[in-house]
Amino acid sequence: MPKMKTNRGAAKRFKMTGTGKIKRSKAFSSHILTKKSTKRKRNLRKSALVESANLKSVKRLVPYL
Repeated sequence: MPKMKTNRGAAKRFKMTGTGKIKRSKAFSSHILTKKSTKRKRNLRKSALVESANLKSVKRLVPYL
């Protein structure tokens, strides 16, 4: 069985935490920021965890994370 290839675009978007969970950054924070409230922009800076529904597909994209 050959080695699996990592999806390089996904590898740049996800990081593994110390406990084995997968961390992601939030979307909608790069442009059109004037209409968004300060509180909303502040919360977009924080990282989030990948939900359990999407975990299987993310692990398939990045098998050696």
